[in-house]
Amino acid sequence: MANEDIILLQQNVPTLRAEGKYKECIEESYQLLERAMPFKDYKSMLIAYYNQSASYYSIGEIELAFSSLDTYNEICQQHGDEADLLNSYNLWFVLYECSKDYEEAKKMLEESIKLAKRLKKYNVVANAYANYSHLDMIDEDYCKALEMAQIGLAMAKLHQPAKPILELRIKLNMVKALIGLNDFGHSKSLIDEMIENPLLDSFIREKAECYDLLGHLYSNMKIYRDAFEAFTQAKTLVESYNDVYLLKSIQEQRCKLCDQLADYNLGYSVQKEYIALLKEISRRELALTALRIQLKHNIASIIKKANTDYLTGLYNRNYIETTTTCWLEQASENKESLCCMVFDIDGFKSINDKYGHLYGDEILKHISKACSSMIRETDILGRYGGDEFVIILRGVSLEKGKIRAKQILEKVRSLVIVQNGKQCQVTISIGVTDNLNRTCLNFKEIFMIADRRLYKAKRNGKNKICAWD
Repeated sequence: MANEDIILLQQNVPTLRAEGKYKECIEESYQLLERAMPFKDYKSMLIAYYNQSASYYSIGEIELAFSSLDTYNEICQQHGDEADLLNSYNLWFVLYECSKDYEEAKKMLEESIKLAKRLKKYNVVANAYANYSHLDMIDEDYCKALEMAQIGLAMAKLHQPAKPILELRIKLNMVKALIGLNDFGHSKSLIDEMIENPLLDSFIREKAECYDLLGHLYSNMKIYRDAFEAFTQAKTLVESYNDVYLLKSIQEQRCKLCDQLADYNLGYSVQKEYIALLKEISRRELALTALRIQLKHNIASIIKKANTDYLTGLYNRNYIETTTTCWLEQASENKESLCCMVFDIDGFKSINDKYGHLYGDEILKHISKACSSMIRETDILGRYGGDEFVIILRGVSLEKGKIRAKQILEKVRSLVIVQNGKQCQVTISIGVTDNLNRTCLNFKEIFMIADRRLYKAKRNGKNKICAWD
C-alpha cells in the first residue's frame, strides 16, 4: 500500500502545480517526502523538492523556493541524472531572475545551454538563449539581445520534431530587441508575419504579445491612434486568459496614449477600467498573502508531524538520523565534540507480557517526559524505535556526556509509574560515545558505537552506563 501511495503522490504533485494549485502541491510534496525518506526513494524526493520549489516561487515565497531547490540540488548531485540537473539549472535561473541577480541568472543559463547541447535538447537550448536575450534587454544591450535571440531561433530549428510555436516565441524576443534598436521596418514585417500565422489562433497568449509589441512599435513611431488600437486588441486577448499584470502594463500604455491623443473622454473611460483592474490586483495580492499565512501554518504542522514520534511526541528516527549527520559534519569542520547516548528499558518485553502493551506505552511516555526535562533545547532526544531512545548532545565531551547519562539513569530509576492501579519501577541501560576526535561523520557510525556499548552495559548486569569498548 505504501508503494501505491508513493506512485499516486508522484503523479499528483506535478499535476497540482501545472493546474496552479500551489497550496495543495506543496502539502502533497511534504507527504511524498514523508513516505519516500524512510525508503531512501531519491526519485520521489527530487519530484517533491522540485515541485515544492516551483510552487513556492509561484506564490512569491522566494526564500522557501531557494531552500527547497538547495535540497533538490544536494540530492541531485549524488543520486540524480543529467535531466534532473538540467531541471535545476532552469529553476535556478527563474529564482535568480526574480531576485534581480542577473549575473547568477546568466551563469545558470550558460550551464543549462552547455548541458542541454550535450543532451541534444535543442528546445531547452533555444529557450535558454531566449532568456539570455531577455536579460540583455533589461541591461538595454539590444545588439546582444538580438544576437542571443537569433542564436535561439537557430537552435529552435534543430529541435525534432519541429515546434513552430517555439520559433515564434523566440521571434517575439527578436522584435523587442529590434524595437529597442529603432529598426521599425524589420520589426513591423516580423510582427505582421506572426499575426498572420494561423498557428496563433491556438496560442492566445502569444497572439496578445504580438499586438502588445505592435502597440509599442507604433508608440515609438508616434503613430498614437494605431498604437491605441493595437493595445486595445492586446487587452481583449489578455482578458480572455486573465493575466492581470500584463493587463496592467497594457492599460498604463492606453492611458498614456489617451493623453497624447488629447482624447479626454476616452481617457476617462480607460482610467476607470485601470482603477477597477488595480482593485482586482489588490484583492488577489491580499488573497495571496492570506494563502501564504495559511500555508506556513499548515506546513509547520506537517513538518512537525513528519519529524515526530506519534506515541511519545519526541523526534522520530528519520529526524534523528538526518539532523545528527548534519551536526557531525559541522562538528568536524568546527573541531567540536558531540556526544551520543543510546538507551533502552531493561526487561521491557517482560513488562509488556506482565502488564500489557498499553501499560508499556505509558512507561514509554513517562520516560520520554522525564528525559526531556534533563536535556537542553539545543540537544536532540528521540525515540529510535520500540523502547530504544537516542540523545544527541551538541558541544559536549565524552566525560560530560557520562555525567549526563548518570543523571538520566538515576532520574528514570526514581520514577514510580502507576496506571490503572498497577505500579512499576523501571531501569534503563545506556551506551555513550563521542564523535571520536571528529572522525564520525554520519549518524550510522556514531549510533553503532553507542549501541554496541549499550549491549555491553546490559551484559554487565543492566541498569548501568557503558562508555568504552
